[in-house]
Amino acid sequence: MPANILLVEDEPAIQELIAANLARAGHHVVRASDAETAQRIVRDALPDLVLLDWMLPGASGMDFARRLRADERTRSIPIIMLTARGEEQDKVSGLETGADDYITKPFSPRELVARIKAVLRRRAPQATEDPVELGGLRLDPETHRVTAGEQALSLGPTEFRLLHFLMTHPERVHSRAQLLDQVWGDHVFVEERTVDVHIRRLRCALEPSRHDALVQTVRGSGYRFSAQADLAPAVR
Repeated sequence: MPANILLVEDEPAIQELIAANLARAGHHVVRASDAETAQRIVRDALPDLVLLDWMLPGASGMDFARRLRADERTRSIPIIMLTARGEEQDKVSGLETGADDYITKPFSPRELVARIKAVLRRRAPQATEDPVELGGLRLDPETHRVTAGEQALSLGPTEFRLLHFLMTHPERVHSRAQLLDQVWGDHVFVEERTVDVHIRRLRCALEPSRHDALVQTVRGSGYRFSAQADLAPAVR
């Protein structure tokens, strides 16, 4: 599944090469040459992943990574550090700053794409094409199909994205604001109650196979997907 990737790299030739290979792999790339520009981009819309060069003009990549991890809104964005510094202590420093992975230059485009896929699978599974099976449901992002055994279920595009996110983050309670950020995107300004409307539509779509009860309301907190019917204080 295409991911929105923020590439922060100050060397034009390297930036162009990386962006071209990521676009060829199906990803959407937004570019920045320094941390200040990257910060403005993140302020407008959250990317699925940040590719971050260690050495940048002005604030360093390490400083920007610390800034992302210190902010509740951005702390869960996956970060891959790009650097020519290959010493073990440098790698440890990058990882301790909050990077999810560390790639030493020069690297092959295939390795970079593979590393991105691995990090997204760990940190943002809803941004991958991997099928998800849970609670008797199977969701396939590549074919855009949801099935319960042999029974095909019909979901609208928003309900599909909502179910995909909930199934890839099971048993966790998500507030309406969190769901808006993760499913609609934090650059889309809609009322939080919009989530309730789509939750109802999602449950209606799951009713034919009797899986609607897996989408649970947690009073005063939000919603979760759970295969455990006896969890409290969930309500329908």
